[in-house]
Amino acid sequence: MTTSSISSNTGTGSTSQPIVSVAGSSSAAAAGGSVIDVSELVSELVAAAQAPQESVIANQTTAVTTQISSLGTLQSALSTFQSALSALDTPSAFNTQAASSSDQSVFTATASPDASAGTYSVSITQLASAQQLLSGAFAGGGTATVGTGTLSLTLGGTSFSVAIDSSNDTLDGIASAINSATGNPGITATVLQGTGGAYLVLSSSLTGAANTIQVTETDAGTGLAALTYGTGNTANYTQQSQALDASFSIAGVAATSASNTVTDALGGVTLDLLAPTTSPATLTVASDTTTVESNIEAFVSAYNTLLGTFNQLGSYDSATGAAGPMMGSGLLENIQNQVSNALYNVVDTGSSIYNSLASVGVTTNSDGTLSVDSSTLGNALATNFSAVSALFSGTGGIASTLNTQMTAALATGGPISDESQTLTDQENALTTQSNNLDTQMAALQASLTQQYAALNTLLSSLQTTSAYLTQQFDSLPKVQSQSSA
Repeated sequence: MTTSSISSNTGTGSTSQPIVSVAGSSSAAAAGGSVIDVSELVSELVAAAQAPQESVIANQTTAVTTQISSLGTLQSALSTFQSALSALDTPSAFNTQAASSSDQSVFTATASPDASAGTYSVSITQLASAQQLLSGAFAGGGTATVGTGTLSLTLGGTSFSVAIDSSNDTLDGIASAINSATGNPGITATVLQGTGGAYLVLSSSLTGAANTIQVTETDAGTGLAALTYGTGNTANYTQQSQALDASFSIAGVAATSASNTVTDALGGVTLDLLAPTTSPATLTVASDTTTVESNIEAFVSAYNTLLGTFNQLGSYDSATGAAGPMMGSGLLENIQNQVSNALYNVVDTGSSIYNSLASVGVTTNSDGTLSVDSSTLGNALATNFSAVSALFSGTGGIASTLNTQMTAALATGGPISDESQTLTDQENALTTQSNNLDTQMAALQASLTQQYAALNTLLSSLQTTSAYLTQQFDSLPKVQSQSSA
């Protein structure tokens, strides 16, 4: 009996592998074993049914995942661009004032947004200073015993006490106790060693005529009276530096200050007094065009970055056929159009000259990016600062309009949010399809396994019967034919 087989071919050019074999030999029959590789046959049939559907789901999932990622890229780019608009999108953003000094060796100045523009003459007669006292010499140096008791020290209107006992009754110990005392408002004690002995130096950290140092001994201690100082009691110390207020005038108006940092003489302006003047210096308060120029340049850079993202997402390379992940997207095209319309809009600024980006030196390059002509921009700011402000921050201004657009695009329930939800729903649906396909294929595998297992049993039985019949036929007497003579 000849051998027959059913083979499985998994692809063109692949080796044919028998998965069903019916052998006529008595040895195979005697074995009575399986004649079909059920596991392999079922696996190949299930794979053949699953692969096309699985491929479609995988391709669709990849496409949706790419769209979700691209949408995230767009959302991030718009958010970053909107951040750059905050320095230009409101009139208050242009309320930037700068204060300058004609002689920065005598004073420097800064201005807050609410400072009024103007030019002022400034004269400085005297700087504020802090008091410093030098005690008389103590023989024996800083480690020699001075005495015990309680010292009360006052700086301005604040007092604190220092207890001196046998553990700190030297000049070094007293200085350390003063420096570490709770409530010390700013008196620093230092011990100097000289040829005449040790000296205690008391230095105030607070300038101003009211911030004088006083030292009293409060409990009739021994030896501490030599460290006292105050009104009517100045013999124990030499004043090395006097507590003084600064004296100055702005626009001829005399003023004083306990500090050399003056914040309350001219509204919105802080002066740092550095030296007395030999002749008046000039304080100028004006719009801070340098900061505005910098903010406009940052806006141009941010737009160019955003444009790069637009191009990357929606591009098409005709030479390679490569397309951006959002090419043809209505969402992307709509946002691009809105931004473009805002950029090239003519704004009612109250000026017929400065009413567009190009008019203030912001022009478009051949690749669509923007660039700034600093000279033109600087001239526009110097000539009509309010028009430039209105161009960006006024009603219908470029930055204010763009900010409104970005807010709408990025809002919950906005176009990006809606598109994101749609894509997420699609992704979830594809995941469900994939899970359902797995369930279907598992059921198909179980069904086919059962069917081919039954067929395998039948074939095995037929094989056994075939082997039995062959043996019976072989045992029959052979009939010999006699040939005629």
